[in-house]
Amino acid sequence: MELLPTLAALALVLLAARLGGALFERLRLPAVLGELIAGVVLGNLGWVGLHGFDALRDSRALEWLAEIGVLFLLFAVGLDSDVRQMLAVGPSALLVALIGVAAPLLLGFGVSRLFHPGQEWLVHAFVGATLCATSVGITARVLGDLRHTTSLEGRIILGAAVIDDVLGLIVLAVVAGAIEATNAGGAFAPATALVVTAKAVGFLLAAVLFGRPLSRALFAWGSRLAGSGQLLGLALALCFGLAWAAGRFGLAPIVGAFAAGLVIEAPHVRALVARDPLARDLHAWIEPLSGFLVPVFFVRMGMLVNVAAFAGPGVLGFAAALTAVAVLGKQACSLGVLDKGADRLAVGLGMIPRGEVGLIFASIGASLTLHGAPVVDGPLVSAVVLMVAVTTLVTPPLLAWRLRRNETGARR
Repeated sequence: MELLPTLAALALVLLAARLGGALFERLRLPAVLGELIAGVVLGNLGWVGLHGFDALRDSRALEWLAEIGVLFLLFAVGLDSDVRQMLAVGPSALLVALIGVAAPLLLGFGVSRLFHPGQEWLVHAFVGATLCATSVGITARVLGDLRHTTSLEGRIILGAAVIDDVLGLIVLAVVAGAIEATNAGGAFAPATALVVTAKAVGFLLAAVLFGRPLSRALFAWGSRLAGSGQLLGLALALCFGLAWAAGRFGLAPIVGAFAAGLVIEAPHVRALVARDPLARDLHAWIEPLSGFLVPVFFVRMGMLVNVAAFAGPGVLGFAAALTAVAVLGKQACSLGVLDKGADRLAVGLGMIPRGEVGLIFASIGASLTLHGAPVVDGPLVSAVVLMVAVTTLVTPPLLAWRLRRNETGARR
């Protein structure tokens, strides 16, 4: 791998990410969409004769940096999640999450099978899996801007979204495990799904049960080491270590990164923060690194979108159908709201955005192969990216409209 082309690619990708993100922020839209569209533009400049940019899609350095960026992304989601709050969200959030995973999974499977009848069922299952999760970050930001984070609807949405992510990771592990078993020559059996599910659930439970004492001991040991920067170094060691352990366990490394964020608690790092004036909040340490690596992931995902693929037979129709069931599937989850006085429509709207989670699933599908072919090929990636963009784009205005309408009605 040559250094100079990698440096040029990074400079271009980061500049495009900042410009795209800033433009969408100015429009009061999620910056992730700007980064994604910037990648789409970079990846399709060959249309205007600028073929020198085509090599960006095949850059191994960008691919590796994007994969590390995904780990940072899930690590941050884990840091923002609280096990106790997840257990205390109540039956509404749990039921919303369960329906919000099952309905999109089944609908996505059905749409994929309808448009691609020649594909194996595992491909359809993976497409359905990309619709399962909800972007906690985007929904939390909208609720925060509207000052509805602590409202009844806000608590249900955020609790269900976090559980959605955990369930989505388990679904991803099951489907990916079934694909790997098929590639190894074994026929899929229900026992395979049960084994992979047990492994995924067991890993997360073990990470929570044993990871918290490990985290406490690790940071207590670090507080006795000389020098600054111990907090960041030890946190990243835990993140990458559990990501490696998840991979060795047959799961996606992002499961381990999420678990690492989940087990680090404020009391664990308090001694390091008190001793080291540079050791601010752990989020403040992670944010600059995420600001470097996460946009690389989003821009690279955009570069994988071949705009010409939408001219292919059925691709645009498939993308539209996938987007429609992605929205409808999350509206179905509003049926799980049991609390009196909660606005079911607001809950359903808050669960729509797929954001970064859908893109992560799509990127993993593009890296997996089934009988030598990518599980999620170019046209499928393009359709999934369009679905992610639309669901992320429509949620902020729709949720804001519904919650403000409720406030107006309450004042009357």
